[in-house]
Amino acid sequence: MATPVSVLRLPKGPDPNSRGFDPRSPRFIALCRTSICTSAASEADPEQLQREQHARSVLRESFLRCLLSMTDKKVQFHMHEKVKVAATFGASDIDVLNFQVSNLHTPIGVQKEALIRCQDVISFTFDA
Repeated sequence: MATPVSVLRLPKGPDPNSRGFDPRSPRFIALCRTSICTSAASEADPEQLQREQHARSVLRESFLRCLLSMTDKKVQFHMHEKVKVAATFGASDIDVLNFQVSNLHTPIGVQKEALIRCQDVISFTFDA
């Protein structure tokens, strides 16, 4: 029988909608860079910049479609230190910093509901 594992609940964010921490706070800036720098070549060449932006938008769209198709499916997360966990995917927060999952099966037990920090995930797989 799976053993339930207690989980530390994080406090709600300081904004009234509880959507997260202030984007101007030092903690948010340190953990959640909002953009990736463009390459040196694209700074000099406007066409290269446009191609790079298009590639980023295509990758972002396919990632968001992947998240959408994972909803309510069994997902295996491959994490640091060769830890593998499985859970039913629920949702992601607006900045894709955390994944909400159900029935999280870990090496030490099962958690009914949990948040997985995206920084801890190396990759994930699921059956389409």
